[in-house]
Amino acid sequence: MLHQASPQVVNDSSSMEKTDYEKAVSLHENAVDEIFDKKATSRLLRKMDWHLLPFLALLYLLSFLDRANIGNAKLANLQKDLNLTGKWDYNTAVSVFFPFYVAAEIPSNLMMKRFRPSIWIPFIMVIWSAMTMVMGSVKNFGGLLGVRMALGLAEGGLFPGVTYYITMWYKRHECGLRMAIFFSAATAAGAFGGLLARGIMEMDGLGGVDGWAWIFIIEGAMTMVAAIAAFFAMYDYADTAKFLNDAERREVLRRLEDDRSVLSDEFKWQFLRDAFTDWKIYVHMFITIGIYIGLYSVSVFLPTIVASLGYSNAKAQLMSVPPYVVACVCTLAGGFLADKHGQRGIYMIFFCVVAMVGFAILLGTKNDHARYFACFLVTSGIYPNVPQGVAWNGNNIGGSLKRGVGIAMHVGFGNLGGAISGFVYREDDLPYFRAGHATLMGTTGMALILCIFMTLYLRKENERRDATHKPPSEYTRAEKIMEMERGDNATFFRYTV
Repeated sequence: MLHQASPQVVNDSSSMEKTDYEKAVSLHENAVDEIFDKKATSRLLRKMDWHLLPFLALLYLLSFLDRANIGNAKLANLQKDLNLTGKWDYNTAVSVFFPFYVAAEIPSNLMMKRFRPSIWIPFIMVIWSAMTMVMGSVKNFGGLLGVRMALGLAEGGLFPGVTYYITMWYKRHECGLRMAIFFSAATAAGAFGGLLARGIMEMDGLGGVDGWAWIFIIEGAMTMVAAIAAFFAMYDYADTAKFLNDAERREVLRRLEDDRSVLSDEFKWQFLRDAFTDWKIYVHMFITIGIYIGLYSVSVFLPTIVASLGYSNAKAQLMSVPPYVVACVCTLAGGFLADKHGQRGIYMIFFCVVAMVGFAILLGTKNDHARYFACFLVTSGIYPNVPQGVAWNGNNIGGSLKRGVGIAMHVGFGNLGGAISGFVYREDDLPYFRAGHATLMGTTGMALILCIFMTLYLRKENERRDATHKPPSEYTRAEKIMEMERGDNATFFRYTV
């Protein structure tokens, strides 16, 4: 049910310099505001979810599929056919993707800030889908390295870009579940990739093309189709979204403004400097790399780990599916509960512990059944912490430009863990991979310690601000505007713990 509120006029001398978001708000300053009650707001959120999240999740599923399918291709004789006989050839091919992936992230977010998401995201998708298909035609180690580098450069903008995009539609404590839904596509990619690879392996020799090459060609072609569709299916921001009516557009913009407390969204170099000098972002970067080393190690090498339990290569592709299914459920449940309770740190601590228990079991036993069970714990502990971490960091960065850069720093540094991950599990350590499991237990332990530190610090900082400043709800709009360029250092800003 909608209620009518009294007209309000807000004078803001800086409105001509604001970004599209604030300009859109100013267009309606003299209009009669429609205040949505709880039921109307729930309907609006469901409408946004339905129009935005399924397609975003599909894009990330394809992205993760295209970067991790090299693990499935390995079991389809990639190494033998490309003569990867060097001790580190395969590991290098896995890792070389990530420095280029990281290099693209901050520039890509700045480009999406300057241009429309519905143009930029499909554009980079077309490039990376083409590179994935080209990977099916490489003939040697050098060719594989070159295409993997290009693939990383093209794919790098998707995850930080969509993460930033979500924060421009939803309030801070609504982002966690949406990012979890988006990232759950990575777990679906792990499950779907194993099933798809198992079927594609049967095409080995068809048309004179090897089975591993068909994996790249078919999965790249799927992404190309989605990329072309994305030019027509993606929306930009709420002020131009055609699936919303005028009242709904005003409400989305009002909710964002209320949640962000009029913090500036202008493009200023000051906000770039603020991001690069905020120590809290750097702590999150180290939390992230601790988690992402495990993420990419598991996503690429899980089929190999499962095969080491005594399964054939074909059977191992199928047996790698159930751990991802459970991880998907845990990712969604963690996002829902964290949003409901308005806390993130405690959930990240819990999932870190779950993953560490899994690695401990893998380290401590030779029993194949126990080791397979540990794979469930590892995936269920690592995967939920990726959207949790991005949402936690993004929630605590004030101002959209600083947030966009901070998220790219966070995700970019974490993705350097992918470069390390290629060397975590080595052929020399078959069949138990103890060195690899010990390494990931250590990196996850580092993330755990830093999560505990940040949880305690943010709680203490909120208490300090509550003790020295009045509650955020008591600030007038004029008082907030006076601090609009202070970002999360504004006295009315409170951190998500």
